[in-house]
Order: sequence, then C-alpha cells, then structure tokens
Amino acid sequence: MPDSPDEDDRNIAESEANWTREERGRHRAVPSGRFSRVASFSQLVGGVAGGMMAEGARRISSGESISARDLILTPGNARRLADRLSHLRGAAMKMGQMISMDAGDFLPAELSQILATLRDQASFMPTRQLDKVLKEQWGNDWRRQFKWFNPRPIAAASIGQVHKAMTRDGEELAIKVQYPGVAKSIDSDVDNVMTLLRVAGFAPPELEIDKLLAAAKKQLHEEADYHREGEQMELYRKRLEGEPGFVVPLLHEGLTREHILAMSFEEGSSIEALGEETPEQRDAVMARLMRLVARELFEFGVMQTDPNFANYRYRRETGEIVLLDFGACREVDPDVSNGYRRMLEAGLEGNREEVLKATIKSGFMMPIVAEKHPERVNRMIDIVINEMREDKPFDFGDRAFVPLLRDEGYAIAQDKDTWAFPPIETLFVQRKVSGTALLGARLKAQVNIRRISEEVLGSTDPLPARAA
Repeated sequence: MPDSPDEDDRNIAESEANWTREERGRHRAVPSGRFSRVASFSQLVGGVAGGMMAEGARRISSGESISARDLILTPGNARRLADRLSHLRGAAMKMGQMISMDAGDFLPAELSQILATLRDQASFMPTRQLDKVLKEQWGNDWRRQFKWFNPRPIAAASIGQVHKAMTRDGEELAIKVQYPGVAKSIDSDVDNVMTLLRVAGFAPPELEIDKLLAAAKKQLHEEADYHREGEQMELYRKRLEGEPGFVVPLLHEGLTREHILAMSFEEGSSIEALGEETPEQRDAVMARLMRLVARELFEFGVMQTDPNFANYRYRRETGEIVLLDFGACREVDPDVSNGYRRMLEAGLEGNREEVLKATIKSGFMMPIVAEKHPERVNRMIDIVINEMREDKPFDFGDRAFVPLLRDEGYAIAQDKDTWAFPPIETLFVQRKVSGTALLGARLKAQVNIRRISEEVLGSTDPLPARAA
C-alpha cells in the first residue's frame, strides 16, 4: 500500500524538524519551470545592473576611471552571481563552476574566491520537493524499499544531490537525485549564462562561439542522463579492475532511474584532506592521479573531463582514492590524443621546433599566432619545456611560471587577428589536465612528470584514427 498523505506529512515534518540552522538556510526549492528560471535570471540581471550603478557612482565621486568590465566584475556582483547560480543549479551553476576553475588564474583573487564557492557547496531541495521527485521516480511507496533513507543530502552539486540510504537487504547506498527541471532547462540556461558572459566581456563578439555553446549543451545533456552515467561508471570499474589505489562505486541497476542514480556508498574524506598528510603521501597520491589522466588520454581513449575536487574522495586508512561522477566521461578524439603525444615527445626531447609544429597541427595554436608573435610563442614553449624536461619532481605548489605564461599569453591576446577557439575536443581534455594540475597546486604536491610521461607513452601506442 502507498504511504498515506498523513504519513508523508509526518515523515517530512520529522525530517525538517531535525535540520540545523545552517541546513535550513541552504534549503531552496529548485526553480523547475521555464518561467521561474527566466524570472530568476531577470532578477540576477537587475541586481547586477544595480550593483554597476552603485559602483559607478562611487568611482565618479572619487575621481576614478570607469570601464564597463570593471563595473560588472565587482565582489558584490560576483556574490550576486554565485548566489543566483547556486539557487538555479543545473547548467547555470555548472557553467559558473567551469568559469571559476578554468579562469581562476585570470580573475581578480577576490572574485575567483567568491565564485569558487560554487564548487564547494550548493543549495539543496526542501524535503517536500525531494519527496515529490522520489515519488515520481520510484512510486508513492518508495520508502518501503529501504530500512532507512537519510533526507539530509551528504553532497549537493549542480545537477543533483546525494543521499545515503540502506536497502532492505542491508546494502548501504549513495542515491543521486537529479533536481527537477534541470535537464529540460539546459539549453536556455547555457544561452542565458553566455549572455551574461558577453556583457561582462568574457565572450567578445569577435569570437564565434556557436560551436562551443553546442558542445557545452551536448555535454550537459549527457551529464543529465543518469542511465548513461551508470554505464560509464561500470566501464571505469572494469578499466581499473585490479589497479591498486582506486575505488569506483558499484552501480545498483534496480534502483537507478532516469533522474536517480543508485550506487554503493563508498567512505572517504575530501580530497583536500590530503593536505594534512605527509609530503610523501601527498606526492604518491598525486602521482597516481596524474598517471590516471595520462592513461585516460593515451590508453583508455576515454576521459572523465570534470576535474571538480568534489569528484575525488580520500581514504586515509588505505591511501585509496574514490572516483565519483562519471557523467562528464567522453571519448577522446584520437587526433587530440596523438597531438598531445607528439607535443610531449618533442618536449621531452627539448625540440622547440617540433613542439611548435605539433601544437599548430593539433589546432592548439593558430599559425597566425606563431607568425605574428614568434618571440613570445618561443618564450612560452621554452618555459613549458624547461619545466617538464627536468628528471626531478615537479613542484605544483610553485606556480612562479604561471604569471610568465599569463603575461605572454595576455600580450598575444590583445591582437584580435589571433583570436580563435581551439578544437572543442581539445578544450575538454585541457580542462581535465589543467584542473588536475590545480589540485596538485592546492596540495603542494611534487611529482616527477617526466617519468610518468615516459612510462605511459612508452607502454601505449597512438590511438587509431576514427572510421570516416
């Protein structure tokens, strides 16, 4: 028999009564309808406009210069953006997370820190909204399948929140529940966020970004497909079977639905807890993660392209890493993999000319960049080669070379003739590589990148080209 309305009300009331003040503050119903999401974006635009007017008035009164970009990129507007995207969740929040991670070195430190909150915490559904989603997916009597189901989420992210539960058979599970309406709102959310980025100057009109938007929408639709994510999770389990140091959850097919992903619950702490371990342990775990990225790129031909720190958990007792969130898994284009291979091989040999040729051939750099700015390009290549060639641990915590690369890149970027997006497939791979390096920097790890590169390149062959 289904639960009665009275029983539902009692269960919900009991759950809500036990929330802490902080948890109640994070209770925010997901705007699931088209008009409610549009209204939320309109509220954000209004708040940003008000913030611009206030900041403009302040600067005029103090005699400071004014630019539209500076007026938009204020801490107040960054807080408005982070708060509204956290409320919306879905593709809107996902894109905010990507901005905070991918542009971290190029944003003012205060703004980067504010936007980084999108990576660390999201609002979660009130209990009544959660109950409604679970009834739609599992039926009115869904509680009968469990000994217990904790209504407090153990994690809340952009597309869904995760709950801990135990089945009648005693299986301890992690249940990922997708926020209502986010799958249907992906296209409009991406368009709305991109409009904000254009206004803020992050997406200049000189760049043709239609292909990038199409790829972002496609990836987000794939991430919202929980059946697909379950399949990818199982494939990773098989790829890493017998590989010490990694744990991949086991899919529970019987409870997985279109908007629910059920899997074994795997204990673990935040990956950043590694920062409290000995340098030797930090370095060993980081080396394992870097080797996994290399194997994804050169051996698996498939990569989990979302390097969000929350997608890793650390087991202090065993030193194992729990891998989570396989929605962003995608095949690696063989041309991209083999392009990286050529660049790495040339870099390890210290051959600047071959690195440049491979970089251009792979689409990482337009030929016109090397033609118009050869000295800057050569300096950038020399910086990278010198860092990667040394047969000693690379210190991820020492990012002294990043400003050097940024300054050269920024100077080149002032030349609008050189503006172009690299191949879309390259962007996804580079995001994973850069995000993993960012984790290494956060942990202040030291890893011999040269040894790992030589080992993986030497044990793998170039990926075969895709059939025409």
